[in-house]
Amino acid sequence: MSAQNPWLRRALSGPRWLWRWLTSMRTALVLLFLLALGAIPGALLPQRSLNADKVDEYIANNGRVGEIYDKLQLYDVFSSVWFTAIYVLLFVSLIGCILPRSWEHYRAMKTPPVRAPKNMARLPLHASGVVDCAVDEVVQPGMLKGWRVAHYTPEEDRAGATSLSAEKGYIREFFNLVFHLGLVGILVAVGLGRMLYYEGQVVVVAGTENSQFCNTAVANYDSFRFGALFDGGKLKPFCVKVEDFSADYLPNGQAKMFTSDVRWAEGDQVFTDADEWEQYRLRVNHPLRIAGDRVYLQGHGYAPRFTVTWPNGESRTQMVQFRPDDPTFFLSSGVLRFDPPAGMYSDLFERRQKQLAIQGLFAPTAEFSGGEGDIMSSSFPAMRNPGVAIDVYRGNAGLDDGRGQSIYSLDPRLAHSGELQKIERVNLMEGESVTLDDGTVVRFDGANEFANLQVSHDPAQVWVLVAAVVTLIGLVGSVSVKRRRVWVRMQPDPAGGTAVSIGGLARTDRAGWGAEFERIQRVILRLAGDSATAGGVIGGVRRGRRGG
Repeated sequence: MSAQNPWLRRALSGPRWLWRWLTSMRTALVLLFLLALGAIPGALLPQRSLNADKVDEYIANNGRVGEIYDKLQLYDVFSSVWFTAIYVLLFVSLIGCILPRSWEHYRAMKTPPVRAPKNMARLPLHASGVVDCAVDEVVQPGMLKGWRVAHYTPEEDRAGATSLSAEKGYIREFFNLVFHLGLVGILVAVGLGRMLYYEGQVVVVAGTENSQFCNTAVANYDSFRFGALFDGGKLKPFCVKVEDFSADYLPNGQAKMFTSDVRWAEGDQVFTDADEWEQYRLRVNHPLRIAGDRVYLQGHGYAPRFTVTWPNGESRTQMVQFRPDDPTFFLSSGVLRFDPPAGMYSDLFERRQKQLAIQGLFAPTAEFSGGEGDIMSSSFPAMRNPGVAIDVYRGNAGLDDGRGQSIYSLDPRLAHSGELQKIERVNLMEGESVTLDDGTVVRFDGANEFANLQVSHDPAQVWVLVAAVVTLIGLVGSVSVKRRRVWVRMQPDPAGGTAVSIGGLARTDRAGWGAEFERIQRVILRLAGDSATAGGVIGGVRRGRRGG
């Protein structure tokens, strides 16, 4: 058909060339290098999947360059079109390499070693000599142990003599295929893991009544990411209770270690008393493994506690985590919102206008500076001298307007529109309070530390490890196994005995092949010492030139 339709032959030549190029080992190595190169921006630049706020901040700080990076999808590297394209092309390339090579290796395993060349002297390593035995006794069982051997009659031999071909190192190609299969396994496992994974973060204040987190619903997390095949209704139920949190610091304030004592339960044990749950000491890089999930201790911060007492004597206490704006000394910012008691105001609108909002900074070790000593900062991350610098607002704090609000800052539209009025600015140390113009008292009671937990689920993680081990085994095997060929040609010598010619060829690495061939030819030629003679011919290795 192709001879009668040259246009069809030309049309198919392009795809054939493209397929041969894509499935070549050189292309697979190039794509593997590009995959590693493409992952570099994902390690150097903030990623939206991890912290969208950091990405927005980076774009704002770098202007046009940040916008160009965004168009190039450098903030979403591992879900970008170009990274996915490299990933898929590498997968296809490896499959295209492995399938034909596996078939060729199978055929090679079924094919006997090739016949000896006609002129042994043209081989890089060769030797000759005369042995005092019959032709069929020259190579005895055990001399080429571990070699794959084929015997050829004079009719089959290129030089018309009895010959023997031996080869070893076939398993090198097997290990090479195992190495590439391991790479494919890693790609498949990683891809499948990204489709089925989920990862959530939650802040749990230690040592309080609300220091318990249960993996029963996606809504229980503060933030949650998941793969395309994740089923939110199939979370494996377990609960974790954070009993305490402690941090070790260097004198300069740098953290050495975070530790949190937790109790955990899964299944029916969740419904028992929390004091009967299992105990575990959670540390950085030492996750708690429950029901196929991993619970990591990512970081910590502080949750200031305030008590508001209204003129009628009723009081409410709140404790809300503040965001650490300074990662070294943990100067943190946040906001608390209080709704006045229901009995104080009969009119709902009036009650809404009497809501309180407390916004400000928390310092675990407060330090004051400025001309009047009223500018607060933090001098150490541990809670040695806790203090707050707060603004107190009265008005509509947005508690019941149905709109979502940040737990770390007030909606600026409320202040700009006049719905919230600032009525006080004050610095408070632990136990201190301030009395507002209507007699309401705001007291700073101190703070608790919170732990930032991350729950990760990746069902393909074990398979990634298995594939990586298989890849390593294949790599070590393909490097350590050496491919060798040896030929022995035997024919009766006119003076008596058998004239023997031996040739050797290294198919891969030549290192050590000379000494190995020397041992083989000495065994076959029955030589001892550094040299020997037989029939006037020196029995030993004669090195020749290729094509000689």
